[in-house]
Amino acid sequence: MLQDFLNAKPLYYDEIDYSRMPRIYEKIKPFLPSPKIIHIIGTNGKGTTGRFLATALYSLGFNTGHYTSPHILEFNERVWKNGKDIDDECLQKNHLELQNILSDDDSNALSYFEYTTLLSLLVYKDCEYIVMEAGLGGKHDATAVFDKVLTLVTPISNDHEAFLGNTVKEIATTKLNAIQKFAILARQKETEVYNIVDSISRKKSLNIKKISHFLDAHDEDKIAKIAKNLKLENYLTQNLSLAISALKFLNIQYTQSDFIGSRLFGRLSSIGENIIVDVGHNPLAAQAIREALDKEKYTLVYNSYQDKEYKKILEILKPIVNKVEIIAVNDKRIETNELLQRTLNDLKIEYTTFKGVRPNIKYLVFGSFSVVEAFLKSQNKSGILEYE
Repeated sequence: MLQDFLNAKPLYYDEIDYSRMPRIYEKIKPFLPSPKIIHIIGTNGKGTTGRFLATALYSLGFNTGHYTSPHILEFNERVWKNGKDIDDECLQKNHLELQNILSDDDSNALSYFEYTTLLSLLVYKDCEYIVMEAGLGGKHDATAVFDKVLTLVTPISNDHEAFLGNTVKEIATTKLNAIQKFAILARQKETEVYNIVDSISRKKSLNIKKISHFLDAHDEDKIAKIAKNLKLENYLTQNLSLAISALKFLNIQYTQSDFIGSRLFGRLSSIGENIIVDVGHNPLAAQAIREALDKEKYTLVYNSYQDKEYKKILEILKPIVNKVEIIAVNDKRIETNELLQRTLNDLKIEYTTFKGVRPNIKYLVFGSFSVVEAFLKSQNKSGILEYE
């Protein structure tokens, strides 16, 4: 079974063999489909940008896949095709096909993400377009081995420093080196990114355009109406704009109705009247959330991985937080309660342990996919919460 096979693979590695995926892909490339791939790289907003674009392409009559990661509750969330997450039967069928293509050694050697990336390609064998989101980064990412018709670059900032570099310059350089020929650059908060784009464009003869190159006043008007209908916050509207710029690059006409149902769960998603969940986990995401929710204060249900800048995140969120409730997350990478509590004390933020949702209190659940997963599972067990 696919799930048993994946469960035997580590989800995370202290070191990554960057030569493995390109080497194995070259061996099996003749047996894999070659659809039009739109690659999405960046730090924040890859998932929502991809879902906006994939939903529109499907609505416009194209067989379309959207490969995203990680998932919140079920693996199937990573492999979206023509309007819905793929079912277990289809995943298992393509898993068996991939097993026949790969040697036993290569099948066992591939990481969780590398294997599922190849698996998604088989699931999408009849698709004209695949919107494919990078995992950790850029040129070394498993998704970078494929030929792409276009790369979309979302805002770039600090994240995954252990693999991508310790500065914005290093991180942006690693990510941007995944571009093959054509790319569209979203608006960047880190102005240094623009200088790196110019440098890489000249060195590699790349055609990288800013988002403003594709959007005219008519587009901006349509984007505002779509954003209003979907109740999008400002940063999600910017992701929508990047998706629409891709349609313009592809010379595909769109209407407002093509984006119905395109809002991706877990990105400032409201659950009931008093709970908002968001899978963000870095300062850039925290800043976007604070700007979106600056009119009210929330009880923050929170936890953090050890390698995240959680002090900076909590500093950013402090103006919209009444108190923090620390939720237990079963993951060896989660920071110890002692160090997290020490940080909260240093920041003079009141905190307790999360024990459940109470009425008439506004909650913001934030910290990572794992935090949102732990929250949703705890509330389902208690029978308090229902969500789509």
